[in-house]
Amino acid sequence: MTLEAILPPERTLFAVPGGSKKRVLEFFSTFIAQNTPSLDSQEVFSRLIGRERLGSTGIGNGVAIPHARNPHCKAPVAGFLKLQEPIDFDAVDGEPVDLVFVLLVPEEADDTHLALLAQVAGIMNDAETRNRLRHSASQRELHEALIQAIHALDDGADASPRQAK
Repeated sequence: MTLEAILPPERTLFAVPGGSKKRVLEFFSTFIAQNTPSLDSQEVFSRLIGRERLGSTGIGNGVAIPHARNPHCKAPVAGFLKLQEPIDFDAVDGEPVDLVFVLLVPEEADDTHLALLAQVAGIMNDAETRNRLRHSASQRELHEALIQAIHALDDGADASPRQAK
């Protein structure tokens, strides 16, 4: 399962109104439920908020990776939101967040969940990628920048075993 496969262009959202962490998570929950019939917006929101109560998913550098398990999720689902204005997300570095990568996985998807989260973190920890995402001027540019970052991460992962020999 790759990030590219679960992040279609229509789930890469540009200039999303922010306001607050709660509002952004409500927005995503409503959006994803409208596009994924098996998901209920209230349940998605409740699970995302529940995860935030365990500790903020704001990883620093203006990035948050809200994620949750959902029993009605048949396969992993991703969404990316570039916010119009940065918001307080209780991030580990105290900085406001403007790039939000949301991940929903089936209840039992342990290894897949962790592998996808690691991929997202790898992409979002790259300063050049964050810069490209922040300077994207359209939804299409935003999605292309994400896909390029996914490919670069995959290429790096493919190259590392060869370099170790």
